[in-house]
Amino acid sequence: MTVGYARVSTTEQNPARQLEALAGADRIYTDRASGKSTDRPELAELLRFVREGDTVRVTSPDRLARSTTDLLALVRQMKEKGVAVEFIDHPALNTDSPQGELMLTVLAAVAQFERATARERQAEGIAIAKTKGKYRGRKPALTEAQSASAVERLAQGASVSALAREYGVSRQTIYNARAKAREAIVEQYRPVVQMLADGHFPDGTPITAETVRERQAAQNARTSYS
Repeated sequence: MTVGYARVSTTEQNPARQLEALAGADRIYTDRASGKSTDRPELAELLRFVREGDTVRVTSPDRLARSTTDLLALVRQMKEKGVAVEFIDHPALNTDSPQGELMLTVLAAVAQFERATARERQAEGIAIAKTKGKYRGRKPALTEAQSASAVERLAQGASVSALAREYGVSRQTIYNARAKAREAIVEQYRPVVQMLADGHFPDGTPITAETVRERQAAQNARTSYS
């Protein structure tokens, strides 16, 4: 069975485009909630309804999840039930394809990288500020540590407006911090994106479900050994 999911942010927005794209689904769930909201009753009902062999179809990842971390958690939850996830506007992320498996592995690495980098930059920024006798808590302009912390919290679902108020800066400052972090991540993973476009690993091995699983298993073995 194919189960569709649509979400619009407010009661004023119209889900017609999403519903049109999901027209071939056997059943469709629709939430009216902001992206940062955890109160999505229709999504919760969908997760209870789907069974092994079903496919959940959604137009794009941002309609399904609030953040990269949220997306990965939902995909893992459905994968454990034997349910595939299909993104109409981003088929490269479909979980029933080797490219999708690899992209989700990359997303998991990106999420981990974001958290680790944010914590590291925050700790370093505070340590430097303390040694200079300048650490006095919140300041109007974002320090490097504050910028990293804000980006991490955005990924967890915090709103730009709330963070701007907390740090005493403009919303544009928060947007700029996020854009800078994203640019760094894109550059970090540019070789992976190119590899996906080429359809093979750097050593020439084709990207298939089997080769992806083999390399994931090898990576897990190295991690366990170390």
